[in-house]
Amino acid sequence: MDEHPDAEHQDAGGPGNEGDIVELLLRQHGALRRLCAEIASAAPDAKEVPFRSLVRLMAVHEAVEEEIVHPYVKRRVGASADVGGLLEEEREVKKMLVALDALGPAGPGFDVLFDHFRSNLSAHASKEEQGEFAGLREKTGPTERRAMAAAVRVASALAPTHPHPGLESGARSVLVGTPLAMIDRARDLLRDAMATRAHRTGS
Repeated sequence: MDEHPDAEHQDAGGPGNEGDIVELLLRQHGALRRLCAEIASAAPDAKEVPFRSLVRLMAVHEAVEEEIVHPYVKRRVGASADVGGLLEEEREVKKMLVALDALGPAGPGFDVLFDHFRSNLSAHASKEEQGEFAGLREKTGPTERRAMAAAVRVASALAPTHPHPGLESGARSVLVGTPLAMIDRARDLLRDAMATRAHRTGS
């Protein structure tokens, strides 16, 4: 069963998650770190399930940042958030994720590359937390941040990273394929959710 209870309650897919966009992103970062720790410590034949959960959560998370966070921070926070530098780091992280997916958790060299991926992902997440997320909290109000989170929760619910029993096949039919294909699909889901919300609110 593709379930990791701790991570499920911390990412954007949990139906009980409330709060604003910064809190939601921090929960996703926590879930990513826990999945990385689980993969690193798992036996070779036990890495596949948490790795697939990691790839799906990365797809949702990257789509959220590309479609909502980075453009918004660039407009409201400005150069101090170093969005360009963060985007370059994300490109490198995605390249490593694609390489890891091609190798597979049982493939030769997976563990060495995964350690490098985990280190880069952790450093990148910390930089986002200290720059972008702090800037969002400083430049926006609670209502604005909650509105930003609403579309993310809708999109994440359509593609849960840790589906409940009985829903696994439906979720996997939404986020399937290579990591880049999953990110593209998650981006489409997010855009649809944002457009639907804008139509309902008349904005």
